[in-house]
Amino acid sequence: MTAPYDLVVRSRRTVLPEGERPAAVAVRDGRIVAVEEHGAPLPAVADTDLGDVALLPGLVDSHVHVNEPGRTEWEGFATATGAAAAGGVTTIVDMPLNSLPPTVGPEALAAKRAAAEGRCSVDVGFWGGAIPGNLAALRPLHDAGVHGFKCFTSPSGVEEFPALDEPGMRAAMSEIASFGGLLIVHAEDPGRLSEPGGPGYPEFLASRPRDSEHAAIDRVARLSAETGCRAHIVHLSDAGSLPLLAEWRGRGVGISAETCPHYLTLTAEEVPDGATEFKCCPPIREAGNRERLWQGLAAGVIGCVVSDHSPCTPELKKGGFDTAWGGISSLQLGLPVIWSAARSRGHGLADVARWMASGPAALAGLTAKGRIEAGRDADLVAFAPDRTFVVDPGTLRQRHPVTPYAGRELTGVVQTVWLRGATIGSGPRGRLLRRAR
Repeated sequence: MTAPYDLVVRSRRTVLPEGERPAAVAVRDGRIVAVEEHGAPLPAVADTDLGDVALLPGLVDSHVHVNEPGRTEWEGFATATGAAAAGGVTTIVDMPLNSLPPTVGPEALAAKRAAAEGRCSVDVGFWGGAIPGNLAALRPLHDAGVHGFKCFTSPSGVEEFPALDEPGMRAAMSEIASFGGLLIVHAEDPGRLSEPGGPGYPEFLASRPRDSEHAAIDRVARLSAETGCRAHIVHLSDAGSLPLLAEWRGRGVGISAETCPHYLTLTAEEVPDGATEFKCCPPIREAGNRERLWQGLAAGVIGCVVSDHSPCTPELKKGGFDTAWGGISSLQLGLPVIWSAARSRGHGLADVARWMASGPAALAGLTAKGRIEAGRDADLVAFAPDRTFVVDPGTLRQRHPVTPYAGRELTGVVQTVWLRGATIGSGPRGRLLRRAR
């Protein structure tokens, strides 16, 4: 007789939607088919008992810039998904820029999927882009399976992906609302931004003030209310905008927000002179702002923590904060970075799984991802929550080992990762995903 299950994974710290408890997870044909008591007899081809090593759902990172095709020297599908797998991320959703061409039409999406085919260690979905002039392409992109549409309210940093002004955003939101789609927004008001007054971090921070985020978020929420389009604010750095978001949501407006590991763990006060690996837009703000972001996360105003992995070549990070490329690479490190900070603030692994797995999965409409429960993909992570390590850039699998976390001691080590019931490491098994219809 054949065993009824392909795999059983047991842990005394299994992180389930209802919380953490001892459990055994049974897998067949790449799907979770049962979650039973820890010691339940479950005949399987392979039975792994992790003991006190935690079992998490595979993380979902819905904000990753892979950059291939066109800028593969910055990052590519093989290196980005390798870094994701090493960090316990089993699904990423790729941003429509900074690839060439950007994903602003069905042909560009087809080119991106062709570049990714057979090269991915984890599953990959795709966002489309909303830019001036591509209104007619939004529905075809939606029909082709993108998970939603990304736009900017301020310059994106690359000329081929321009920002939407208010009339352009209203038109895009009206169109996206007509087919029940989602618009995700980089929200900074261009009228409140300025050129940095010098190469240092204080000058860069002053050039992108908090009120630029606040004003842009208010505009997005107002247009969401007007058009009925669901909207999501990406990489929120301004904690002062949290009451505004809560107010609009209290009125029934469909607006949500995410933040990133760097905003929750790094502070403006600690950025060393010339350390442009800390540069991102919006910027890392002061320690008091960071703690208020944690409060917004605990209160549910922020629903996701995602990387905004935005790499470039080391050469583009040279110079001062006024000229260097703005982007932080943390795809491989997000889980231990957040767990190290979360546990010191009284949060548990179930909170981390909600912020980094089920929350992003729900945002992107990935109905098979983000939870350990029957019917979901068997994307699982064995995570040693008490082990520590020091970040060595040389161990990172992203294309260029540039990171603001170099030399930091972090808590939590990813030990084993399963993608649809098979351990990652035996070749590129990742699938290219389409939005669930």
